[in-house]
Amino acid sequence: MARKPSHPETDAPGEAAPAEKAAADQSGTGTARTKRLVTGAAIGIGSAALVAALLYANRARKTDKS
Repeated sequence: MARKPSHPETDAPGEAAPAEKAAADQSGTGTARTKRLVTGAAIGIGSAALVAALLYANRARKTDKS
């Protein structure tokens, strides 16, 4: 990953802004786990939506044949 450019409001050229320091302190194994959890939940919701759409579409066809 490329390094983020420094912002003009920082005092030293190599020093990160306070918001970036806070984000760096919170990053770690927890953020990767959270991203995977959110991704898994999104995939599950999307899959359920597709199944519901297919069931609804097939239900309309079954009543026409009866």
